[in-house]
Amino acid sequence: MARRPGRDLPVRLHSSTGRWILAGSVLGSGAVFLEGSVVNVALPAIARGFNLGVDGLQWVLNGYLLTLSALMLFGGSLGDRFPRSRVFAIGCVAFAFFTVGCALAPSLLTLVALRLLQGMAGALLVPNSLAMLETSFDGEERGAAIGQWAGWSAISTALGPLAGGWLVDAGSWRWVFAAVAPFALGAAWLSLRHAPLGERRAVRKTGPLDYVGAILATLGLAGVVGALIVGPSLGFGSPPVLGAGIAGALLLLGLVAHERRLVHGDTEPLLPLGVFRSRQFTGANLMTLLVYGALNGLMFLLMPQLQDNLGYDALTAGAALLPVNVIMLTLSPLAGRMATRIGARWPMVVGALTAAAAMALFARVQPGASYLGAVLPAAIVFGLGLACMVAPLTAAVLAAVDQQEAGVASAINNAAARLAGLFAGAGLPLAAGMGGMTRLEGPAFAAGYARAMWICAGLCVGGALVALFTIGGRSARRPS
Repeated sequence: MARRPGRDLPVRLHSSTGRWILAGSVLGSGAVFLEGSVVNVALPAIARGFNLGVDGLQWVLNGYLLTLSALMLFGGSLGDRFPRSRVFAIGCVAFAFFTVGCALAPSLLTLVALRLLQGMAGALLVPNSLAMLETSFDGEERGAAIGQWAGWSAISTALGPLAGGWLVDAGSWRWVFAAVAPFALGAAWLSLRHAPLGERRAVRKTGPLDYVGAILATLGLAGVVGALIVGPSLGFGSPPVLGAGIAGALLLLGLVAHERRLVHGDTEPLLPLGVFRSRQFTGANLMTLLVYGALNGLMFLLMPQLQDNLGYDALTAGAALLPVNVIMLTLSPLAGRMATRIGARWPMVVGALTAAAAMALFARVQPGASYLGAVLPAAIVFGLGLACMVAPLTAAVLAAVDQQEAGVASAINNAAARLAGLFAGAGLPLAAGMGGMTRLEGPAFAAGYARAMWICAGLCVGGALVALFTIGGRSARRPS
C-alpha cells in the first residue's frame, strides 16, 4: 500500500492510522488469548464428548500452550528480520485455518494435534502484535497504546469464559473454536491494509535463524510437561515418564548451552541471553512466570468448579467473570500512563498483592456458596489487581531493551506468560493433589481446587516481591 509523504513516526494514538494499527494488533493477539481462555468453559463439555479425566483436559490445554510458548521467541525473531505486519498476517491466517480444524476434530488425538499447530501459528502473531505498537508510537502515546493492548488482551482472556459458555449452551463446544477464526482473519486484513509506518525505515537483523534452538525448546518442554501430566497415572518412576522428563530437562539445558555458543557466531540466538543482564528485564519476566502461572491456574480450575460443583450452566459460569472485563477495560489505559510517569514498580507490586487477595477469595468458591457472597467479591478484587499490574508489567519489559529488540523482548515476555500457563496446567493439579483425577465433581475436586487457589495466592505474593526488588522506580528507556 502506498503511503503519503510526511506520514512517519511517531503516530498519534487517536489518529485514524493509530486507531487502525492498534485495532489490528488487539484483534490478532486477542484471538489467540481468547482461544486460550474460551476453551476453559468448554472443558466439561469436551470431557463428556471424549470421556476424559483431568489428564485428558490437560492435554487439550497444554498442546496449544506448548508450541505457543516454545516458538514465541522464534516468531519474535522473524518479526525482527521481516516486515512485522507480514509475519503477523501469516500467523493470523494460519491460526484461523487450524482453529476451524479444531472445530471439526473427530477424536482427542486429532484435537491435540491441531492444538499444537494452532499454538505454532499463535507464536507468529502474538509477539509481533505488541512489537508493531512499540515501533509505531512514542512516549506517553506508546504507554497508552500498550495499556489499551494489555487491557483488551486481558479482556479477551477474561471474556473467553462468557463467550464460550454461550456457545456451548447454544450449540456445541465445537463452536468455541470456529467462532474465533473470523477475528484472526480480520486482524490479518487490517495489518496488511494499515501496516505500521516504521517498517519502511526499521533497522532489521540479518543472519540465519536459530532453527536448532526452536526444536530444542519445543522438544524439551514437551518432555517435561508430558511427564508432569502422565506421571500421576503411570507413576513418576515408570520408564516412559522418567525417560521423558529426563530427556526434556537435558534438551532444555542443551538449549541454554546452544544459545551461549551462538553469541559469537553468525546465527542470531533464539534466546539472546544478553538481554537478561538487565535486572529489570529479568525481574519482569520472572514476575510474569509467577503471576501468570496463578492466573492460568485459576482459569483452568474455576470453570469446572462452578459448573460441576456449584451447578452453574456454561453461560452462567462464563458470565461470573464479567466484572473483570469491565474493570480491565476502564483502568488498564490509566495504569499504562501511570507507569510512564511514576515508574512501573509500585503499580506492579500493588497489583500482584491485590491479585493474591483475589486468589484467597476464590478459594471460598465452594459448593453452597452464593455468587454475591463469594464469586463477585473475588472477581472485583481480581480485576483491580490485573488492571493495576498488566500494562505496567508490559511497559517495564519493553523499557528495558533497545527499540530494535522490541520483537524479541515482547516475544520473551509473551513466552514467559504462556510458559507459566503451560506449567500451571501441568503442575498445579499435581501440587494440589488433583493429578490423575477421573472426575471433575465431588468433594475431592472441590478440596483440591481450594488448595490450588492458595498456591496461586502464594505465587502472586512471590511476584510482588520480585517486582519490589528488581523493577526501577522510573523505567528509563535504553537508547536505541
